[in-house]
Amino acid sequence: MPSIPHIGHLPAGKRNAITDVQGVLVGHRTLDEAGVQTGVTVVRPHGGDAFRDKVPAAAVVLNGFGKSVGLVQVEELGVLETPIALTNTFSVGTVATAQIRDCVAANPESGRSLPTVNPLVFECNDGFLNDIQRMAVAEADYLRALESASVDFEQGSVGAGRGMSSFQFKGGIGSASRCVPSRQGGVYTVGALVLANYGRLPQLVLAGRAVGVRLAAQLASQDAASQDAAAQASTAAEPEKGSIIMLIATDAPLDARQLRRLALRAGAGLARTGSVFGHGSGDIALAFSTAYTVPDRAERPMPAVAMLHDSLLDDIFQAAADSTEQAIAHALWHATAVTGRNGHHRRALSELLPPSSFFA
Repeated sequence: MPSIPHIGHLPAGKRNAITDVQGVLVGHRTLDEAGVQTGVTVVRPHGGDAFRDKVPAAAVVLNGFGKSVGLVQVEELGVLETPIALTNTFSVGTVATAQIRDCVAANPESGRSLPTVNPLVFECNDGFLNDIQRMAVAEADYLRALESASVDFEQGSVGAGRGMSSFQFKGGIGSASRCVPSRQGGVYTVGALVLANYGRLPQLVLAGRAVGVRLAAQLASQDAASQDAAAQASTAAEPEKGSIIMLIATDAPLDARQLRRLALRAGAGLARTGSVFGHGSGDIALAFSTAYTVPDRAERPMPAVAMLHDSLLDDIFQAAADSTEQAIAHALWHATAVTGRNGHHRRALSELLPPSSFFA
């Protein structure tokens, strides 16, 4: 499928995905059976044991209508010690338990002679398409997503994104990356991955084009003769009640304070798409660096890393904003139509907005 236009002036990495940041891996487990349309997506900051070799991280809450697990300790200590998991709202506890069991299996003294582990699970509510009350996600689904993690992964209606909706269309998983020249002659990579489940259609902006009003009118016209017309009109008129999780990875050497500033710039990319971080929306961003790891025990040496100076962060900030905006567009662009709970249906954006007409 052709992609939408490139956003911004910074070049993308080889895959135009978060896995362009060396060491980062992504895996999915998708549940697709009638009313069950959900899943798990896992982002691994590196291929090793995150409990033993933690990566620096920080998060920001743009609007806190969410039920995530693990953010308090990330804010306090500034590190990740598990992979990052994404799933639906009612499956947060199950996935957190799976993360704990996986850590204990690899580190039997966790919670005994070693500290307890901080599971990190983010969520969005996929209850329109998914029968969320069935709590269909199992611990084994997290493990399957973890085991499948790779540099190459699908986007759209997969993993945690299977049942998500965005701007009255099918939402889901999207990713992108941008490359920033460093003063040392190399390149820093910034990658984004989003779980998009937000947005009111009239507000939709893609690559700077306010396409939402035109699409809303087109959708209403096509639905006028169908039995879904009233439901579609009602959905379009509802206030913002969705959510988005935005993950930013970089190989630039940043500490937790700088990473919090970087995570905040994901909000710039989100706002460009037409979001106002509505009252009922859970909008959370987390950024982490793969430039170094922090050991789990005092006997192991701490890293000696020269951090990037704050005055050199502007291009990194730009990369975070651009890659987030592009990742959201990719989530919409790659998503395929899904019919789920009680026959609820979400169309794919590509059905109404083919590439040839994007700038029409």
